[in-house]
Amino acid sequence: MYIIFFMIGISLLMALGFLGAFLWSMRTGQHDDLYTPSIRILLEDTEPTAATNSPE
Repeated sequence: MYIIFFMIGISLLMALGFLGAFLWSMRTGQHDDLYTPSIRILLEDTEPTAATNSPE
């Protein structure tokens, strides 16, 4: 019987932790740009700059 109360307490703590993480991510703007990731495959890659090897 005591294990049920223990497991309920642990599950409530985990739920509060996930809720806190979700609220933090919403407050810091983690979910602001939902459009760009869906079209990222269509955008062209930029050419990497050529590394110059200078003789020493």
